[in-house]
Amino acid sequence: MTGFGKACLQLPTKKITVEIKSLNSKNLDLNVRLPLTYREKELPLRNTIAQELERGKVDFSLYCEITAEETSNKINAPIVREYINQMKVIIPNGDETEFMKMAVRMPDALKVERIELDENEWIEIEKVIKDAIVNINAFRRNEGATLENDFRLRVDNIRQYMDEIAKLDGERIQAVRERLKTNLDELKVNVDENRFEQEVIYYLEKLDINEEKVRLAQHLNYFIETLEGSEANGRKLGFIAQEMGREINTMGSKSNHAEMQKFVVKMKDELEKIKEQVLNVL
Repeated sequence: MTGFGKACLQLPTKKITVEIKSLNSKNLDLNVRLPLTYREKELPLRNTIAQELERGKVDFSLYCEITAEETSNKINAPIVREYINQMKVIIPNGDETEFMKMAVRMPDALKVERIELDENEWIEIEKVIKDAIVNINAFRRNEGATLENDFRLRVDNIRQYMDEIAKLDGERIQAVRERLKTNLDELKVNVDENRFEQEVIYYLEKLDINEEKVRLAQHLNYFIETLEGSEANGRKLGFIAQEMGREINTMGSKSNHAEMQKFVVKMKDELEKIKEQVLNVL
């Protein structure tokens, strides 16, 4: 959702600049800055931006730079004269130039004439607003293409680490069996071999990670499938990443093997990078 879009418009008496900046956010958090003249258009403008950008912390700014010689600020002559007269009463022989300098700084010395909105002018401004929206969406698409490549890389890395864990799983099972047998031998007691095998099987079933591997593989496939979809899928990708985390954590708690734990940690690291970037997806 990170992006930036800008567009400009030169009118006969003013220059209009539109800037839109977007950062990560779970929902749409829209902040609109408009000159007073265009304030009545804020609500429809908010609706337009919400439909186009959907999510993100969005800052919309419309700047108006007057390029003509006329200005909407006028000197309030009666008020200024009254200030000068009051100063003459206080300081009869004072310098009128200094009185003037002080008077124009006093409250209400300047009056701002409200400029009514020109609908034809606003039609032109709406076009430049749409251009800025097009620019920020183009920025977002480029950002999204980069994120997609990164997601695919992270998913492939998790698959590789899961394959390494699968290779070590057989070795781990044999090590557990031998460790239990050694512990019993050290006790120097006679053990029924059938009963021993039953207990070993029961114990190993608790350490079995085949279900977790299958579910994690399914989650990885579903993540890529969702990534290739055309609809907004940021929230869905976030939920899938949470499910991936549950399976990886369970594999870690069941592994009971130093080398397997190393690959579990690597998978967690890749998943955290995915979660960080998922926040940047619509």
